[in-house]
Amino acid sequence: MAAIPIILDCDPGHDDALAMALALARPELRVEAITTVAGNAPLERTTLNARRVLTLLGRTDVPVAAGADRPLLREPWAPVSVHGASGLDGADLPEPTAEAATESAVELAARIVRMADEPVTIVATGPLTNVGLLLRAAPAIMPGIAGIWLMGGSITEGNTTTTSEFNAWSDPEAAAIVFASGIPIRMAGLNLTHQALVLPPDVARMRRLGNAAGAIFADLMTFFGLHHKDRYGWDGPPIHDAVAVAWLVRPDLVDSKPMHVRIDTSDTDERGRTIGTDVTPDGEPPNAQVGVAIDRERLIDIVVEAVATYP
Repeated sequence: MAAIPIILDCDPGHDDALAMALALARPELRVEAITTVAGNAPLERTTLNARRVLTLLGRTDVPVAAGADRPLLREPWAPVSVHGASGLDGADLPEPTAEAATESAVELAARIVRMADEPVTIVATGPLTNVGLLLRAAPAIMPGIAGIWLMGGSITEGNTTTTSEFNAWSDPEAAAIVFASGIPIRMAGLNLTHQALVLPPDVARMRRLGNAAGAIFADLMTFFGLHHKDRYGWDGPPIHDAVAVAWLVRPDLVDSKPMHVRIDTSDTDERGRTIGTDVTPDGEPPNAQVGVAIDRERLIDIVVEAVATYP
Protein backbone atom coordinates (compact mmCIF):
# COMPACT_ATOMS: atom_id res chain seq x y z
CA MET A 1 0.00 0.00 0.00
CA ALA A 2 1.11 3.56 -0.67
CA ALA A 3 2.20 5.60 2.31
CA ILE A 4 -0.43 7.84 3.89
CA PRO A 5 0.47 11.54 3.48
CA ILE A 6 0.22 13.38 6.79
CA ILE A 7 0.79 16.79 8.30
CA LEU A 8 1.89 16.52 11.93
CA ASP A 9 0.70 19.57 13.87
CA CYS A 10 2.38 19.61 17.28
CA ASP A 11 3.79 21.55 20.23
CA PRO A 12 6.97 19.66 21.19
CA GLY A 13 6.83 18.60 24.11
CA HIS A 14 8.35 15.27 25.19
CA ASP A 15 5.53 13.12 23.87
CA ASP A 16 5.31 15.18 20.66
CA ALA A 17 9.00 14.48 20.05
CA LEU A 18 8.35 10.76 20.34
CA ALA A 19 5.33 11.12 18.03
CA MET A 20 7.60 12.79 15.46
CA ALA A 21 10.11 9.95 15.69
CA LEU A 22 7.37 7.37 15.24
CA ALA A 23 5.70 9.12 12.31
CA LEU A 24 8.97 9.61 10.44
CA ALA A 25 10.11 6.03 10.97
CA ARG A 26 7.02 4.23 9.74
CA PRO A 27 6.84 3.24 6.06
CA GLU A 28 3.05 3.45 6.23
CA LEU A 29 3.28 7.23 6.64
CA ARG A 30 4.76 10.05 4.58
CA VAL A 31 5.26 13.18 6.66
CA GLU A 32 4.71 16.14 4.35
CA ALA A 33 5.35 18.78 7.01
CA ILE A 34 5.66 19.50 10.70
CA THR A 35 3.62 22.50 11.82
CA THR A 36 3.99 23.97 15.27
CA VAL A 37 1.66 25.70 17.70
CA ALA A 38 2.01 27.28 21.12
CA GLY A 39 1.07 24.83 23.83
CA ASN A 40 3.55 22.88 25.91
CA ALA A 41 5.83 25.89 25.49
CA PRO A 42 5.63 29.25 23.67
CA LEU A 43 5.67 29.06 19.87
CA GLU A 44 9.31 30.04 19.45
CA ARG A 45 10.28 27.16 21.73
CA THR A 46 8.00 24.54 20.17
CA THR A 47 9.27 25.50 16.70
CA LEU A 48 12.88 25.32 17.86
CA ASN A 49 12.20 21.98 19.52
CA ALA A 50 10.69 20.55 16.34
CA ARG A 51 13.77 21.63 14.41
CA ARG A 52 16.09 20.15 17.04
CA VAL A 53 14.25 16.82 17.00
CA LEU A 54 14.41 16.66 13.19
CA THR A 55 18.14 17.34 13.40
CA LEU A 56 18.55 14.52 15.94
CA LEU A 57 16.64 12.16 13.65
CA GLY A 58 18.54 13.19 10.52
CA ARG A 59 15.33 14.40 8.85
CA THR A 60 15.91 18.09 8.19
CA ASP A 61 14.42 17.50 4.74
CA VAL A 62 10.96 17.72 6.34
CA PRO A 63 9.66 21.31 6.30
CA VAL A 64 8.72 22.97 9.58
CA ALA A 65 6.32 25.92 9.71
CA ALA A 66 5.40 27.96 12.76
CA GLY A 67 1.73 28.55 13.41
CA ALA A 68 -0.38 30.26 16.06
CA ASP A 69 1.41 31.78 19.03
CA ARG A 70 -1.76 31.99 21.09
CA PRO A 71 -5.26 30.49 21.22
CA LEU A 72 -8.07 31.98 19.14
CA LEU A 73 -9.63 33.87 22.06
CA ARG A 74 -7.80 32.85 25.22
CA GLU A 75 -4.59 33.86 26.90
CA PRO A 76 -1.75 31.37 26.35
CA TRP A 77 -0.42 29.30 29.24
CA ALA A 78 2.42 26.77 29.13
CA PRO A 79 2.72 23.88 31.63
CA VAL A 80 6.31 24.55 32.69
CA SER A 81 6.09 22.07 35.56
CA VAL A 82 5.42 19.26 33.08
CA HIS A 83 7.82 19.89 30.19
CA GLY A 84 10.28 22.37 31.70
CA ALA A 85 11.04 25.89 30.57
CA SER A 86 12.34 24.78 27.17
CA GLY A 87 9.43 22.44 26.51
CA LEU A 88 11.96 19.62 26.13
CA ASP A 89 13.96 19.65 29.33
CA GLY A 90 15.94 16.63 30.42
CA ALA A 91 18.13 15.78 27.41
CA ASP A 92 20.97 17.27 25.37
CA LEU A 93 19.35 17.80 21.98
CA PRO A 94 21.44 19.07 19.05
CA GLU A 95 21.15 22.58 17.74
CA PRO A 96 19.05 22.70 14.57
CA THR A 97 20.73 22.64 11.19
CA ALA A 98 17.72 23.84 9.16
CA GLU A 99 15.51 26.90 9.37
CA ALA A 100 11.74 27.01 9.61
CA ALA A 101 9.80 27.76 6.44
CA THR A 102 8.83 31.33 5.63
CA GLU A 103 5.21 30.25 5.16
CA SER A 104 2.95 30.06 8.19
CA ALA A 105 1.63 26.72 9.35
CA VAL A 106 -1.79 27.45 7.86
CA GLU A 107 -0.32 28.57 4.54
CA LEU A 108 1.91 25.51 4.25
CA ALA A 109 -0.83 23.07 5.27
CA ALA A 110 -3.32 24.62 2.84
CA ARG A 111 -0.81 24.45 0.00
CA ILE A 112 0.05 20.81 0.73
CA VAL A 113 -3.60 19.77 0.78
CA ARG A 114 -4.42 21.71 -2.40
CA MET A 115 -1.49 20.22 -4.32
CA ALA A 116 -1.84 16.65 -3.05
CA ASP A 117 -2.80 13.85 -5.41
CA GLU A 118 -4.79 12.20 -2.62
CA PRO A 119 -6.44 13.34 0.61
CA VAL A 120 -4.04 14.26 3.41
CA THR A 121 -4.45 13.20 7.03
CA ILE A 122 -3.80 15.73 9.79
CA VAL A 123 -2.33 14.35 13.00
CA ALA A 124 -2.78 17.01 15.67
CA THR A 125 -1.03 16.54 19.01
CA GLY A 126 -1.20 20.04 20.47
CA PRO A 127 -3.90 22.65 20.95
CA LEU A 128 -6.09 22.73 17.84
CA THR A 129 -5.54 26.41 17.03
CA ASN A 130 -3.73 25.82 13.73
CA VAL A 131 -6.28 23.26 12.57
CA GLY A 132 -9.20 25.49 13.49
CA LEU A 133 -7.61 28.42 11.64
CA LEU A 134 -6.96 26.23 8.60
CA LEU A 135 -10.59 25.10 8.42
CA ARG A 136 -11.84 28.68 8.76
CA ALA A 137 -9.30 30.24 6.38
CA ALA A 138 -9.52 27.63 3.62
CA PRO A 139 -12.83 25.77 3.85
CA ALA A 140 -12.58 24.76 0.20
CA ILE A 141 -9.76 22.35 1.01
CA MET A 142 -11.80 20.34 3.52
CA PRO A 143 -12.62 17.56 1.00
CA GLY A 144 -8.86 17.10 0.65
CA ILE A 145 -8.47 16.22 4.33
CA ALA A 146 -8.88 12.47 4.80
CA GLY A 147 -9.24 12.70 8.55
CA ILE A 148 -7.98 14.31 11.73
CA TRP A 149 -6.27 12.01 14.23
CA LEU A 150 -5.84 13.99 17.40
CA MET A 151 -4.52 13.72 20.89
CA GLY A 152 -6.76 15.78 23.10
CA GLY A 153 -9.81 15.81 25.28
CA SER A 154 -11.05 13.09 27.58
CA ILE A 155 -14.31 11.33 28.28
CA THR A 156 -13.27 10.78 31.89
CA GLU A 157 -10.71 12.74 33.88
CA GLY A 158 -8.82 15.93 33.05
CA ASN A 159 -5.23 16.94 33.67
CA THR A 160 -5.52 20.73 33.63
CA THR A 161 -8.81 20.95 35.48
CA THR A 162 -10.79 18.12 37.02
CA THR A 163 -12.62 17.52 33.74
CA SER A 164 -10.47 19.13 31.03
CA GLU A 165 -7.41 17.90 29.18
CA PHE A 166 -4.69 20.46 28.37
CA ASN A 167 -4.98 20.65 24.56
CA ALA A 168 -8.76 21.07 24.62
CA TRP A 169 -8.60 23.45 27.59
CA SER A 170 -5.96 25.61 25.89
CA ASP A 171 -8.15 26.46 22.91
CA PRO A 172 -11.70 25.15 23.29
CA GLU A 173 -13.00 27.42 20.52
CA ALA A 174 -10.58 25.85 18.02
CA ALA A 175 -11.50 22.37 19.27
CA ALA A 176 -15.18 23.20 18.76
CA ILE A 177 -14.47 24.19 15.13
CA VAL A 178 -12.66 20.92 14.49
CA PHE A 179 -15.31 18.67 16.04
CA ALA A 180 -18.06 20.50 14.13
CA SER A 181 -16.22 20.24 10.79
CA GLY A 182 -17.69 16.95 9.59
CA ILE A 183 -14.19 15.63 8.85
CA PRO A 184 -13.62 12.10 10.19
CA ILE A 185 -11.96 12.34 13.62
CA ARG A 186 -10.11 9.83 15.76
CA MET A 187 -9.80 11.13 19.32
CA ALA A 188 -7.03 9.81 21.53
CA GLY A 189 -8.04 11.42 24.82
CA LEU A 190 -6.59 11.14 28.29
CA ASN A 191 -8.90 8.24 29.08
CA LEU A 192 -6.94 6.35 26.39
CA THR A 193 -3.44 7.82 26.64
CA HIS A 194 -3.23 7.42 30.41
CA GLN A 195 -3.11 3.69 29.62
CA ALA A 196 0.01 4.21 27.48
CA LEU A 197 2.74 4.47 30.11
CA VAL A 198 6.44 4.16 29.36
CA LEU A 199 7.71 2.18 32.34
CA PRO A 200 11.32 1.81 33.57
CA PRO A 201 11.94 -1.42 31.61
CA ASP A 202 10.76 0.40 28.45
CA VAL A 203 13.14 3.29 29.09
CA ALA A 204 15.93 0.76 29.63
CA ARG A 205 15.11 -0.80 26.24
CA MET A 206 15.55 2.59 24.58
CA ARG A 207 18.85 3.16 26.33
CA ARG A 208 20.13 -0.29 25.33
CA LEU A 209 19.59 0.48 21.66
CA GLY A 210 23.02 2.08 21.70
CA ASN A 211 22.18 4.96 19.39
CA ALA A 212 22.01 8.69 20.17
CA ALA A 213 18.25 8.78 19.63
CA GLY A 214 17.70 5.95 22.09
CA ALA A 215 19.77 7.66 24.78
CA ILE A 216 18.09 11.02 24.28
CA PHE A 217 14.56 9.63 24.28
CA ALA A 218 15.39 7.63 27.40
CA ASP A 219 16.54 10.87 29.06
CA LEU A 220 13.43 12.70 27.88
CA MET A 221 11.10 10.00 29.20
CA THR A 222 12.95 9.99 32.53
CA PHE A 223 12.44 13.74 32.92
CA PHE A 224 8.83 13.54 31.72
CA GLY A 225 8.21 10.82 34.27
CA LEU A 226 9.14 13.05 37.21
CA HIS A 227 5.93 15.09 36.95
CA HIS A 228 3.76 12.00 36.60
CA LYS A 229 5.44 10.29 39.52
CA ASP A 230 4.83 13.34 41.67
CA ARG A 231 1.24 13.93 40.54
CA TYR A 232 -0.09 10.42 40.00
CA GLY A 233 2.42 8.12 41.69
CA TRP A 234 3.06 6.38 38.35
CA ASP A 235 6.35 4.67 37.53
CA GLY A 236 6.47 6.22 34.07
CA PRO A 237 4.89 8.91 31.88
CA PRO A 238 2.12 8.45 29.33
CA ILE A 239 3.24 9.00 25.75
CA HIS A 240 0.02 10.75 24.81
CA ASP A 241 0.94 12.02 21.35
CA ALA A 242 2.59 8.85 20.10
CA VAL A 243 -0.76 7.12 20.61
CA ALA A 244 -2.42 9.25 17.92
CA VAL A 245 0.32 8.36 15.43
CA ALA A 246 0.40 4.68 16.37
CA TRP A 247 -3.38 4.43 16.00
CA LEU A 248 -3.07 5.65 12.42
CA VAL A 249 -0.27 3.18 11.71
CA ARG A 250 -1.99 0.23 13.38
CA PRO A 251 -5.77 0.76 13.51
CA ASP A 252 -6.29 -2.44 15.50
CA LEU A 253 -4.03 -1.16 18.29
CA VAL A 254 -6.91 0.86 19.76
CA ASP A 255 -10.46 -0.08 20.64
CA SER A 256 -12.84 2.80 19.99
CA LYS A 257 -16.50 3.65 19.82
CA PRO A 258 -18.47 6.22 17.86
CA MET A 259 -19.54 9.20 19.94
CA HIS A 260 -20.86 12.70 19.53
CA VAL A 261 -18.29 14.98 21.15
CA ARG A 262 -18.98 18.58 22.03
CA ILE A 263 -16.63 21.10 23.64
CA ASP A 264 -17.45 23.32 26.58
CA THR A 265 -16.35 26.83 25.55
CA SER A 266 -17.64 28.55 28.67
CA ASP A 267 -15.57 30.55 31.14
CA THR A 268 -16.48 28.20 33.97
CA ASP A 269 -14.46 25.40 35.55
CA GLU A 270 -15.85 23.19 32.78
CA ARG A 271 -13.92 25.10 30.07
CA GLY A 272 -12.39 22.70 27.57
CA ARG A 273 -14.31 19.67 28.73
CA THR A 274 -14.95 17.22 25.88
CA ILE A 275 -18.36 15.75 26.49
CA GLY A 276 -18.78 12.46 24.69
CA THR A 277 -22.28 11.09 24.20
CA ASP A 278 -22.90 7.53 23.10
CA VAL A 279 -24.70 7.39 19.78
CA THR A 280 -28.34 6.36 20.01
CA PRO A 281 -31.01 6.14 17.31
CA ASP A 282 -32.71 9.31 18.56
CA GLY A 283 -29.52 11.17 19.52
CA GLU A 284 -27.02 13.32 17.69
CA PRO A 285 -24.92 11.61 15.00
CA PRO A 286 -21.34 10.60 15.79
CA ASN A 287 -18.62 13.09 14.94
CA ALA A 288 -15.65 11.08 16.26
CA GLN A 289 -14.33 7.63 16.96
CA VAL A 290 -13.18 7.91 20.58
CA GLY A 291 -10.42 5.61 21.77
CA VAL A 292 -11.24 3.64 24.91
CA ALA A 293 -8.54 0.95 25.21
CA ILE A 294 -5.04 0.32 23.85
CA ASP A 295 -2.61 -2.58 23.70
CA ARG A 296 0.20 -0.95 25.69
CA GLU A 297 2.79 -3.64 25.06
CA ARG A 298 2.33 -3.49 21.29
CA LEU A 299 2.50 0.30 21.41
CA ILE A 300 5.82 0.21 23.26
CA ASP A 301 7.21 -2.30 20.78
CA ILE A 302 6.23 -0.03 17.89
CA VAL A 303 7.78 3.03 19.53
CA VAL A 304 11.05 1.33 20.48
CA GLU A 305 11.37 -0.16 17.00
CA ALA A 306 10.96 3.34 15.56
CA VAL A 307 13.61 4.88 17.83
CA ALA A 308 15.98 2.07 16.86
CA THR A 309 15.94 3.19 13.21
CA TYR A 310 17.72 6.48 13.93
CA PRO A 311 21.42 7.30 14.34
